[in-house]
Amino acid sequence: MNSNILVTWLHNNILSIVTWLPTLGAIAILALFKKDQANLIKKFATGLFGVAFIASLFLLTYDRGMGGMQFLEDHRWIPVIGARYQMGVDGVAVLLIVLTTLLGVIAALSSWKYIEKREKEYYILLLLL
Repeated sequence: MNSNILVTWLHNNILSIVTWLPTLGAIAILALFKKDQANLIKKFATGLFGVAFIASLFLLTYDRGMGGMQFLEDHRWIPVIGARYQMGVDGVAVLLIVLTTLLGVIAALSSWKYIEKREKEYYILLLLL
């Protein structure tokens, strides 16, 4: 029963997880890490990209037979003005999201030896992309 609850929660929130996890990671680096902790920052940022990529793989459960928009999220945001937080993906968007998260991992790994100055700022901005 608990695994069904987890799968349902993941299915209903996967787009927000993939979207906001790197942003939360950038905020965490900004707030919690010092500039002289470059090695730890690199590992943390690369790990976040990896988690976002693994989470995005859940999107590959997209049902092509059903088609259309799936993994829909719809939440009231500012009720006074009728603003809503809505997200959803179609088949093409699923592949683009998975590709984007994979490129995040590749970008983080490929910059380990080449970025030697202002690593904290670099990884914050990379996470915000």
